[in-house]
Amino acid sequence: MANPIYVLNGPNLNRLGVREPEIYGHTTLREVEQMCRKAARDHAIEFRQTNKEYELIEWIHEATDKGSGIIINPAAFTFTSIAVLDALKMFPGPIIELHISNVHRREPYYHHSYVSKVATAVIAGLGAAGYRVAVHAMLDLLQ
Repeated sequence: MANPIYVLNGPNLNRLGVREPEIYGHTTLREVEQMCRKAARDHAIEFRQTNKEYELIEWIHEATDKGSGIIINPAAFTFTSIAVLDALKMFPGPIIELHISNVHRREPYYHHSYVSKVATAVIAGLGAAGYRVAVHAMLDLLQ
């Protein structure tokens, strides 16, 4: 079996479905996980969420050792964390940066992503369905 795709989620994404639904929609993170697993078909998925920067970094390290690809929604860490950027620089495979909202239509502090500097691709503004698109894209990148 191929190495898993890591789907990593940053702070506050555990509140999907109830946090600012006018921006992020009503889909819960549990539903997003189910969507990702269905989209991946037979490919293994490591699906995780944390509100802790150090934990996200440790999972990126784990993915560097054991993963085939990373789909990451770093949430606020996108715009603040050089540490997440440095961890992602070590990953040898494809990285897809994912945002539920179109960050470029939002406040200016959402316009600069550290993660984009190392991402293979960026998906933004498709809502929770962006995760399904990201998994399909990752499967294509891994072939």
